[in-house]
Amino acid sequence: MKKALLIALTVGVESILTWLIAKYFHVRFVEVMFFTGLAFTVIIFWFSSSGGAYTRFIDSQASAQTGVLMNRESLKWRLNPVLLGSIVFLTVGLLLFILLLKGIIPQA
Repeated sequence: MKKALLIALTVGVESILTWLIAKYFHVRFVEVMFFTGLAFTVIIFWFSSSGGAYTRFIDSQASAQTGVLMNRESLKWRLNPVLLGSIVFLTVGLLLFILLLKGIIPQA
């Protein structure tokens, strides 16, 4: 129940932010939904994962400054409800964007 609520809340917040962006740029919601969904997913993935290239860079800098060798951390990502909600938003945005490009959703 809590997981489904977090997924729905994530989709709702991303929808509101996308609507505000679409209103600011004077475009339709479906025209920017995929791109904002992609941006939200990348940002949420970045902050919910651990390890990776940025962590290796920071570890290398710390090792160079201190002379202490750091243990390497491999990239680990967690499929949490917020990331899952963002992936759902991205997928719906991609489907609507394809329908828009195919002409099934009429141009404004």
